Amino acid sequence: MALSILNNISALAAENQLSLTQTSLQKTLAQLSSGQRINSGADDAAGLAIANGLQGAISALTQSSQNAATGTGMLQTADGALSQVTALLNRAVTLATEAANGTVTQFGALDSEFTNIKNQIDAIGTGTYYNGTQVFNNAALKVFMSDGAHDLSVTTSVIPTLSAAGIGLGAAATDTVYATANAAANNSVTISGPTTGGPNGGTGSSTVYTFKAAPNAAGQVQLGGNTAQSMAALVAAINGTDGINSANPDVTATLFDNNTIKLTAKDASQVGANYSIATTVGGMGFSTAGGVFSGAGGGVSLSDSTNAGAALTAVNTAIGNVALYRGQLGASINQVQAATNVMNTQVQNLSQSEDSIMAADIPSAVANMTKFNILQQTGMAALSQSNQMQQAVLKLLQ
Repeated sequence: MALSILNNISALAAENQLSLTQTSLQKTLAQLSSGQRINSGADDAAGLAIANGLQGAISALTQSSQNAATGTGMLQTADGALSQVTALLNRAVTLATEAANGTVTQFGALDSEFTNIKNQIDAIGTGTYYNGTQVFNNAALKVFMSDGAHDLSVTTSVIPTLSAAGIGLGAAATDTVYATANAAANNSVTISGPTTGGPNGGTGSSTVYTFKAAPNAAGQVQLGGNTAQSMAALVAAINGTDGINSANPDVTATLFDNNTIKLTAKDASQVGANYSIATTVGGMGFSTAGGVFSGAGGGVSLSDSTNAGAALTAVNTAIGNVALYRGQLGASINQVQAATNVMNTQVQNLSQSEDSIMAADIPSAVANMTKFNILQQTGMAALSQSNQMQQAVLKLLQ
C-alpha cells in the first residue's frame, strides 16, 4: 500500500468502528440501568407497540380487581347486617316462646322488647350504608370490570330492601267475618281488595261470592245444608280450591269453626294506613268484628299467648327469609370473587408476556458491556496507532 499524507484511511476506519462501539455500549448501559430491552421505538418498534398494549390491559385489570374488592365489601356489609338481624330474630323466638306459655302474664314487657326488635330491624334496613350508598336498596350491584377493550362487568343478585314488615313481621293483615245461621240461596258476601299497594296492584277490586244450590260459574258458592257446610264452601271458593273459582288475589281464608272465617291479606308487608280489606254484608247477615285491618299500629305482637303463637310462626318465617337473603348475597360474593380470580390470573399471564418482550437479558447485557468496553479501549489504541502511521513519511525526508 502506498504511503500517503492526503487521507488517513486507517484512522477513519478506526474512528468509525469506535463510534459504533460507543453506540452499542450506550445502548447496553441503558438496558442495564433501566432493566428494559426496549428503551425507545428505535430498539424494537413492533415489540414496543405490543408491550404498550399489554401494559394498558394490565392497568385496567388491576383497577378492575380493586373495583371488585369494593363491590365485595358492600356485599359483605349487607351480609354482616343480616347476621345481626338473625341474632335479633333469635331473641324474638325466645320472647315469643316465653309469651306463648299459659303461665305468663307479663305480656307488656315482652311485647315492648319484641317491638324494639322490629324497630331495630327497620333501623338496620334504612341505616346501613357503604361509601355513602344505602346498602339495602332493592337493586342489583354492578361491579365494573374491563381489560381496557372489553366490558367484563359482573351484575349481582338484587340486594333487597330490609324491614321488619318485609321479612314477615309487619302489621297484622287479618280481620274476622262472622256468619249467622240464615244462609240462603242467592245471598252473597263481597270482599273488597286494597285501594293502594298489595298484591292486586292497588286496583281496589271487589269479589262477590253468591251462594247457589248448583254453582257453575266464577263467583258462585255451593250452598250447604247448614252454616258449617256453607262456610266451608266459601273458604274453598276464596282459596280457589272448589274447582269453580280462582284464588282471590288479595286474601286467603281459614275456617276456624262452623261459622267463623278468618281472612288474611296475601301481602302483609304492605298493610298500612291506606290498606284495607272489608266485607260487605249481603242478605245472609254477615258481619265484621274489629273493623277493617289497617294502620301501622297493629301487627305481629306478643299481646297475649294466642298472638304469641302466631308471632312465633311469623318469626320463624322471617328467619327463613333472612337466610334466603344471606344465601343470595353469598352467591353474589362468590360470583365477584370468581371474576376477581380470573382477572388476577390474566394480570399474571399478561405481565409475563410483557416481561418477555420488554425485560433486558441481564447476563447477556453484562457480557456485551464487557465486550464493548474492551472494544472501546482497543479502538482508542487503534485510532492512536493510525494517527502515528503517517509520521513515518517524515523519515523519507530526513
